[in-house]
Amino acid sequence: MFTETHARSVVKALSWRIAGSLTTAAIAFAFLRRWDLAAAAGGLDFVAKVAIYYAHERVWDRIRFGKRPITPAVLWFTGLPASGKTTLARALVEALGRRGLRAKHLDGDTIRDLFPNTGFSPEEREEHVKRVGFLASRLERNGLFVVVSLISPSRTGRDFSRRLCGRFIEIHVSTPLAECERRDPKGLYGKARRGELRDFTGISAPYEAPLQPELVLDTARLSPEEATRAILELLKSRG
Repeated sequence: MFTETHARSVVKALSWRIAGSLTTAAIAFAFLRRWDLAAAAGGLDFVAKVAIYYAHERVWDRIRFGKRPITPAVLWFTGLPASGKTTLARALVEALGRRGLRAKHLDGDTIRDLFPNTGFSPEEREEHVKRVGFLASRLERNGLFVVVSLISPSRTGRDFSRRLCGRFIEIHVSTPLAECERRDPKGLYGKARRGELRDFTGISAPYEAPLQPELVLDTARLSPEEATRAILELLKSRG
């Protein structure tokens, strides 16, 4: 997914040769006992080997031997409201970025803000999931890891998205309903219990848990750090 830039090769060459040339100068002084000759030897060593190292790096950057391609993926977090999907998705995007991988987070609420007329009926939810699935598949084809945090309550919607994507990893955030209600950061569960919200997943609308997800995470038992490590290990094991 990434190639070595000229600037990076230069910096690596400089840092390596500074250490190496200082060593050469020290060895020269140990034998000759003259600082001027030691400095000259170190200087010549520095200039010559920086050029050699840079050329060596650029040549090897173009050789495919030993390189393993990094295959992007769509990592799809599904689960009840307040189960921890968005928190885990953000942590994963940051972890991928620290590893030099390009990642994009698609959050269900954020995308709804772009399409304010999207409702919450079963049919409208299904269309919303398919819309996000299509967008995720396009981003994946452009070499990005796509991290989706979306309730996506129906299996048919998630299966539709899986078929669109090249490498689809379904992650069920299986935090129990009681724990999700306890958190209730937006007070939505309370409104649903009082009948003020219709078609609220987990209370007045069904949630179809994945039958064979690639990973199951319960944020009532796992910290975001532990869950992120589990996802990274899964990615590593699958190449």
